[in-house]
Amino acid sequence: MMQTHDSYTVSGRIIDLKKEEIFKGVVQVENGKISSIIKDSSVTEEQYILPGLIDAHIHVESSMLIPSEFARLAVTHGTVCTVSDPHEIANVLGIDGVKFMIENGKKVPFKFYFGAPSCVPATPFETSGARFTPDELDTLLKMDEIHYLSEMMNFPGVINRDPGEMKKIEIAQKYNKPVDGHAPGVKGESAEKYASAGVSTDHECFTLEEALEKIKFGMKIQIREGSAAKNFDALIDLMKDHADKVLFCSDDRHPDSLAEGHINELVKRAMAKGYDVFSVLKSTILNPVEHYKLNVGLLQVDDPADMIVVDNLSDFNILSTYVNGIKVAENGKTLIDSVSEQTPNTFQAQPISVLDIRIKDEGTNIRVIEALDGELITHVLTAQTQSEEGYLISDPEKDILKMVVLNRYEPAPPSVAFIKNIGIRSGAFASSVAHDSHNIIAVGTSDEEIVQAINTVIDNKGGISVVHEGATQSLALPVAGLMSNNDGFEVARAYQKLDAKVHEMGSRLRAPFMTLSFMALLVIPELKLSDKGLFDGKTFQFTSVYAN
Repeated sequence: MMQTHDSYTVSGRIIDLKKEEIFKGVVQVENGKISSIIKDSSVTEEQYILPGLIDAHIHVESSMLIPSEFARLAVTHGTVCTVSDPHEIANVLGIDGVKFMIENGKKVPFKFYFGAPSCVPATPFETSGARFTPDELDTLLKMDEIHYLSEMMNFPGVINRDPGEMKKIEIAQKYNKPVDGHAPGVKGESAEKYASAGVSTDHECFTLEEALEKIKFGMKIQIREGSAAKNFDALIDLMKDHADKVLFCSDDRHPDSLAEGHINELVKRAMAKGYDVFSVLKSTILNPVEHYKLNVGLLQVDDPADMIVVDNLSDFNILSTYVNGIKVAENGKTLIDSVSEQTPNTFQAQPISVLDIRIKDEGTNIRVIEALDGELITHVLTAQTQSEEGYLISDPEKDILKMVVLNRYEPAPPSVAFIKNIGIRSGAFASSVAHDSHNIIAVGTSDEEIVQAINTVIDNKGGISVVHEGATQSLALPVAGLMSNNDGFEVARAYQKLDAKVHEMGSRLRAPFMTLSFMALLVIPELKLSDKGLFDGKTFQFTSVYAN
């Protein structure tokens, strides 16, 4: 049960981030706030007391858990707050989806700070369930529960001062709310123009050089380490001279990863590299609090008692977590109860057949998406694949597999392309988590198994599925086709089984479902597939499967 009594004390080595001081003492909590902090050298507890951790940019939906269940897992790792972009559910259910996230998050002791999704849909080259005009953004940004304008993914539009994109930024500025960025690989004059438009952060830096340029132009860098995209090693050296411009985030974290750890892992890794404890903790606590104006306690008198207790600063094991003075986790166990929740959704896709995903063999090379492990960007290859009865099929020997994206919002023919580096030698898997419009995406070694995997997702009204040797396994995601409303730890175990199955089928990707989900994200170059066709992220237009 959660600790809810009005007054108690916690003793140990207290970390004061503002004064950059560590001392033995006692923290007194009354009515959810810190009433006093007393230095006391006689304290015998060697544990450390410090403010709770913050994920500075995440899409909660990618955990496949509703916010209340996400919180149950996150607090076991010392997370007390997330800066959350509800972009995924907004693309499916619009403003009602954003409000669902806000209201569900209020049902548990955890601090969710939601933004107004800036790009719904991300591009006009895909089918989504909603479309946000400036009027919708104004409606959201005027709400007290909305704290910032979420990542401006149409970076070419911002750089070129597209009136529609600039209007979005103008609305955020009208309400004095920060603007998040999303500008992968953008450098030089383009980066300067992007920052000068009013964009304040970026979580899409691939290299240290790119990050340093953006810092020079006034932006803060969110070092991302998610289930698929991992930039910690490339960017952590920013801590040497620019710790005040660094925030830590996960962006997208699948349930099995969240069950294992969260921002605490980045803190531990950064300190293991020898970076100063205060610099690291400020980056993951103080910096996001100040940037987003979060009402999250910093272990100061009169602050909300949002704090964690860890065993030491090397192992950084989370002994307990408190939010607003309520003990929400202890020794790796959550103390937050699950809440009953509805399952809003929209799913109109109809089952397909093998005939629907046939693509003629025109006797020429084809364009192949090259997936990169740990990256959202892709490369373009040209190659030949196998053909059967005049139609192109997957070639597992060359690791060139057929990939399909199917509109989930209305009956429509699927789009088909080919992809390399998924790695499975047999079978297929599919998902209704497909950034950013969340149509159904699938990949496989045979047309029959691809169709079976897709139809399983359709039958479940959303979720993920794996087909192998005639057997089908699936995890239903009835909330917008993105999340489960079941116990988060059970969802994590179910997902882990499906992930293990895909690895058993031959995939060497660290997070195959996560990687697949980004193969429909058109705003990340170089080649992706939407429900409307193969898309060139450099020219920002559709292209043919057949190479000239």
